[in-house]
Amino acid sequence: MLGQLSTDLQKRIEEGISILKQGGVVAFPTDTVYGLGACVDTQRAVERLYQIKQRPRSMALPLLLADTSRISEVAEPVSEVAWLLINNFLPGALTLVLPKSNSVPDIITAGGKTVAIRIPAHPVPVALVEGLGTPIVGTSANLSGKPSSLTADEVYSQFGDRVDLVINGGRCPSGKESTIVDVTGKIPVILRQGAISREDLKRVCEIIQTRP
Repeated sequence: MLGQLSTDLQKRIEEGISILKQGGVVAFPTDTVYGLGACVDTQRAVERLYQIKQRPRSMALPLLLADTSRISEVAEPVSEVAWLLINNFLPGALTLVLPKSNSVPDIITAGGKTVAIRIPAHPVPVALVEGLGTPIVGTSANLSGKPSSLTADEVYSQFGDRVDLVINGGRCPSGKESTIVDVTGKIPVILRQGAISREDLKRVCEIIQTRP
């Protein structure tokens, strides 16, 4: 994965992995918008991420994975319709809400029974997850209620030095946040329309609802 990237970017990713292992918070580019990340297994890092983002603790945080083979480690059961969407849209700009496994800390899910997961189609977050060896808590790099950051400069303008590292990977290609689909029931429900359209989803899954 790192071989695809410039030497400077590789160094920043290696620095980011070290910071995440020590309980730090890192900002990085993805295929949608810039994200803020922390190690899923380090509670103080997750708590700090909530504080930095000014996100209410009642709002769950999504997880970023490196590949589809790791999904069953954080979610169970994974339904047939969920796998249909996974196999067609991940890696990519789709976030799926699934029943959480016992391995996912309650602080991530705000005490709920579901977990949101995504596999970005971008080498930087995938390299961070692979280097860390565990999922990353990955939420958009913006203060709650503010526009998502599409460049490293926009991350700095919102957070300043409150983030331990900002990995500058240029402007994010999509500019739209991921589409969120709840696949905990028999019929998928679109919770947030984003980079993947409802029409694209319907080509794969004919019956799909949109939350009112």
